[in-house]
Amino acid sequence: MRQILIVEDDITLNQGLCKALKNDKWHIVSCGTANEARDQFAISDVALVLLDINLPDGNGIDLLKEFKFQKPAVPVIMLTANDTDMDIVNGLEQGADDYITKPFSLSVLRARVNTQLRKAGDIHETEVFMSGEYTFDFKNMVFSVSREVVELSKTEQKLLRILTENAGRTVKRDTLIDKIWTDGAEYVDENALSVTIKRLRDKLNAGGRIKTVYGLGYSWVDQNE
Repeated sequence: MRQILIVEDDITLNQGLCKALKNDKWHIVSCGTANEARDQFAISDVALVLLDINLPDGNGIDLLKEFKFQKPAVPVIMLTANDTDMDIVNGLEQGADDYITKPFSLSVLRARVNTQLRKAGDIHETEVFMSGEYTFDFKNMVFSVSREVVELSKTEQKLLRILTENAGRTVKRDTLIDKIWTDGAEYVDENALSVTIKRLRDKLNAGGRIKTVYGLGYSWVDQNE
C-alpha cells in the first residue's frame, strides 16, 4: 500500500491531518522532524508528501529540494504559517506542487491532496467531496445537501467538480469556459458561465460557498473560511 507522508512537528495538527486523510487506499506515515522524514522517504513507497516549512531540525524548503531531487514525480504540498508572496514563490520555485497556509480547513486540504494524487496518476476518480452539509459523489453522480439529493446537469457537474477540486483557490473565468465547454466551438458566450453559476448556487443553496472573485473568476469557499 502506498503512503502519504506527513511532516509536521505540531503534534495536534499532525494527528488531525492523519485522521482527516485516513482511508483504506493509503497508509499514513507521520513524522515530526526532518531526519525522520528523510528516513521514511528513502525506504517507503511515498505517493505524496505534506511538508511543514518550519521544522525543529531543519528547513522544509531544504527538505523539499532533497525530495524533488530524489523522486521528482512525488507531489509535495507545503504547509506553513508563512503566507507572504515571497515565501509562496520560493516554495513553488523550489518544486512544491501546491502551497497551503495555516490555518486551513481539512475539507480543502483533502480536495487539494486528491487533486495532486490524481495529477500524479495515483487516483483516477475524485474522492467523494464532503464539506459541511454538502456531499458530492462525482463517480456515482450523486449530489446531496443536508442528505437531500439534488439533480445536476452535466454542465453543472463539470463546473462543480472543477470548483471543488480547486477548493480555496480562484479559478479564472477563461479556464472554466475552456474546461466546461469543450465541444470545439470557436465562440462561447461568457454569459453561459454566469447562468450556470447562478443555477448551481440556487440548486445547492450555495450562495455563501460559490464565491465570485470580481474581475477574475470563482472559488469554492469552505464554511470555516
